[in-house]
Amino acid sequence: MSTADVAIVGTGPNGLAAGVVLARAGLRVELHEAAESIGGGLRTASLFDSGVVHDLCSAVHPMAAASPFFRAFDLPARGVELLQPEIGYAHPLDGGRAALAYRSLAKTCEHLGADGPGWRRLMGPLLQRSEEVVDLVLSGPRTLPRTSAAALLLASRAAVHGSGLGAALFRGEEAPALLTGVAAHAVGKLPSLASAGVAMLLGHLAHGTGWPLPRGGSGRIAQALAEDITAHGGVFHTGHHVTDLAELRGARAVLLDTSPKGLLALAGGRLPRAYARGLERFRYGPGAAKVDFLVSGPIPWADPAVGRAGTVHLGGTHAEMVRQETANARGVRTGEPFVLVVDPAVADPGRALPGKRPVWAYAHVPNGDPTDPYDLVRARIERYAPGFGDTVVAHRSVAAAAYEAYNPNYVGGDIGSGAMTLYQSIARPLPRLDPYRTPLPGVFLCSSSTPPGPSVHGMSGYLAALSALRHCFGICEVPDLAPDSAPLAFRHPR
Repeated sequence: MSTADVAIVGTGPNGLAAGVVLARAGLRVELHEAAESIGGGLRTASLFDSGVVHDLCSAVHPMAAASPFFRAFDLPARGVELLQPEIGYAHPLDGGRAALAYRSLAKTCEHLGADGPGWRRLMGPLLQRSEEVVDLVLSGPRTLPRTSAAALLLASRAAVHGSGLGAALFRGEEAPALLTGVAAHAVGKLPSLASAGVAMLLGHLAHGTGWPLPRGGSGRIAQALAEDITAHGGVFHTGHHVTDLAELRGARAVLLDTSPKGLLALAGGRLPRAYARGLERFRYGPGAAKVDFLVSGPIPWADPAVGRAGTVHLGGTHAEMVRQETANARGVRTGEPFVLVVDPAVADPGRALPGKRPVWAYAHVPNGDPTDPYDLVRARIERYAPGFGDTVVAHRSVAAAAYEAYNPNYVGGDIGSGAMTLYQSIARPLPRLDPYRTPLPGVFLCSSSTPPGPSVHGMSGYLAALSALRHCFGICEVPDLAPDSAPLAFRHPR
């Protein structure tokens, strides 16, 4: 039985964001984590050498740099340094070519040659209204956009690039590949309206707030959130696997940073049948298969400029990626999957030691795929960086089927906690005016399975916490998240 006002199950970025908001509202908050360490997708650990750390899930954080929650929380003021590589993301092609998304929009357009003006027309207006665009995409379903301009910009571009017509607007291979590689972050069928929306959002951010890496690894973000929670009286219970909501009796509000599958398990038949059936129909997307490498030196990319990029997309041409991702979404495994690669020391040299350098990579594979991804990922990198295999000192691979053991929210290896279809982008996990509030009194869902969906932005936890404040405590005031602000005054009932 809980003696807290609020019990939170799961300490991923959304559980932690919810904890920050609720603790700053003056409530007694307890967070329960099944693993021995907090963080979920924000864990960083030494895998092969005590002096070299690897990010176990997320590594690059465009949304942490841009989201309303983290803007208010102010990561830099809390000692989290977001390091910006010169090139946000790169996309190698055969023949030693590469498309490069520089932080500078002008330099990116110059590098794209004849397609530079088209890239400027696509990204420039989004960049001019970047904060409005981000706030629109990351707002809750009850929030109206500040203006219609951002919505029109996104909708018009998503309609073109989500229909398959977008690639025809470019002359060469580089620009379509550069954009499609970003669209593939939606981890689903290409093209689609949902993937086009992701491409517009993440694509323009590369030229704005950037695609940064936290100095010292992603765990630094989780640490900053946890420190704020404990500073406001919150308590963490790690190594504690909550298996039934009955364990949390006594808490006036319970927030679950879990997938719908996790909510069904914790509720144990208490949910109304119609709501439970809706959760059972919730679709999970393709899986991620992860490989962590320890290498002896920088990746020997055929185009050396790729070595200045924080993130590298390996998928070949636009047409190749469309085939790969569409087959993957249908559950068909391909021999050349889409692969993301991050060499953290490009932006954070302190992450490397002489002869020892971390490299992060994952491949898109069918949900639940049990295949060890090492050979696939190594070969994919070798195609664009001949000799890479000779630099590998050690590796650890995790099949998609095993990723769920690392984090139960990653059902079948789906690190987005739900397929990013257009419908599930809007109605997540079910079509409800308040998707965070479940039919069980005082029980809320706050994971990436709720709007606005996956990525490290904290907004699902933030919005769920505001819903809990309104419905369970009658608090409509939004706590100030700035580092030196005072918590709300809350009188505990006798």
